[in-house]
Amino acid sequence: MARQPVPDILAGTLDLLILRTLHHERRHGWAISERIQQISLDVLQVNQGSLYPALHRLEHQGWIDAEWGISELGRRAKYYRLTAAGRRQLAVEAGEWERMAAAIARVMKMA
Repeated sequence: MARQPVPDILAGTLDLLILRTLHHERRHGWAISERIQQISLDVLQVNQGSLYPALHRLEHQGWIDAEWGISELGRRAKYYRLTAAGRRQLAVEAGEWERMAAAIARVMKMA
């Protein structure tokens, strides 16, 4: 039986996934979504209606910057990259995620 994608990413997790995806290189919105889906083995699928508001929010917070460029298909696309503040925020959020995941794992292992 094929697995179904997770319908909604947990609140607050999308920001963490975007920041992590931009950790090593700049990407345009569609490439961010594709990378998350690829790395999660199709479990996580970010719809465009969630992705672009999140990108705007992260840009407004100063955690990512954006500039226009040309995509692989020769079209204009807005490329996003992590800022120094974004790198710091990624470290904070990754630590919180690890703490939360460990706590959930402990509860799931209860006898």
